[in-house]
Amino acid sequence: MTPTPPRVPTTGVRRLTRTLYGYAFLDDFVLLYPVYALLFADTGMSLWQISSLFALWSVTGVVLEVPSGAWADAMSRRRLLWVGPLLTAAGFALWVAVPSYAAFAAGFVLWGAGGALGSGALEALVYDELDRLGAADRYARVMGRARAARLMGTVASTGLAGPVLARGGYPAVGALSVLACVLAAVTATRFPEHRVRPATSGDGWTTGVRAGFAEVRGDRAVRGAVLLIPAVAAVWGALDEYTPLLIREIGFAEATVPYLVMLVWAGVTVGSLLTGPAERLGTTGLAVLLAGAALALAAGALARSLTGVLLLGLAFAGFQLAEVLADVRLQHRIDDSRRATLTSVASLGTELATVATFGGYALLGTGMAHSTVFAVLAIPYLVTALALARARVATARP
Repeated sequence: MTPTPPRVPTTGVRRLTRTLYGYAFLDDFVLLYPVYALLFADTGMSLWQISSLFALWSVTGVVLEVPSGAWADAMSRRRLLWVGPLLTAAGFALWVAVPSYAAFAAGFVLWGAGGALGSGALEALVYDELDRLGAADRYARVMGRARAARLMGTVASTGLAGPVLARGGYPAVGALSVLACVLAAVTATRFPEHRVRPATSGDGWTTGVRAGFAEVRGDRAVRGAVLLIPAVAAVWGALDEYTPLLIREIGFAEATVPYLVMLVWAGVTVGSLLTGPAERLGTTGLAVLLAGAALALAAGALARSLTGVLLLGLAFAGFQLAEVLADVRLQHRIDDSRRATLTSVASLGTELATVATFGGYALLGTGMAHSTVFAVLAIPYLVTALALARARVATARP
């Protein structure tokens, strides 16, 4: 007689996913997102100063990314998830209270610290809780929907940013952004957490960091999965920050910019919802996805029209989908005891590559239009797609 497979506790999964989707939505329901580059420019910041602020944001993540992942393996992940949004809220408050380069820099440090605390901790908490409930195979679908919830938060906040900016200026936009962060922190306290944290010695989290890097060096599959994440996530994550400037350069009115940014992210939301079916894509399929998104990015930037904005959204949707799939590959390859640490190692690579992208953008942008820079930065994705295709051929060769 064939044994009946264990039944997944739907109540536990439902509580986890509802909390996750609410947290993801609120964490990105930030009205400052589509306009903070404009805030910096209107305050008198040059392109180099704006790029240096973005780089400082990423450098903060570089410094804290791996330690925060190790903390998440050594202490409560839920605690890190509610502390992070409060730090971000403090940073946003600084931006609108005393708009200046120093305040923008301090705000990015706080935002970077808040993001680092959640990076790795969220993925590890969700995977382990699903695994405890016998539903680890749902991770790709759940995280895809969580990304979609984030994007819905981005789209909704972008749609509100224009009217709020017109009526209340940057202070009103900032106040609502702070409120969203506080609500995200409150929601994070609802996450279930049943993991038994390992006992640690005096050096605590540093032992976990060393063990994590040792696993990356010693396991080829883990190393490949770790490196794939920054290869997919870094460039388009940096380009996202310059998207409002690109749209304004095309010739659209400033009040229209948030709506077109919203249009871009609406497409990305649809891409996130395709994560479940797309999980069946192999290495070749992922390479094709990246190549197609790269071509759409270059064509959309150079089109300098509404059609170009739509192509930009299509490209970002492809990159978002590829990023989630890369995360799924990594989670399936790593051990529970170092899950947050290794996820943060991958995020560290993303932050380093993002800093390099910000520097490259500032250098290229000195003598090129935003549209040309966007097109040039599609090249790394074509290189990654080629590398994946070659790896697939090498694996298939006898």
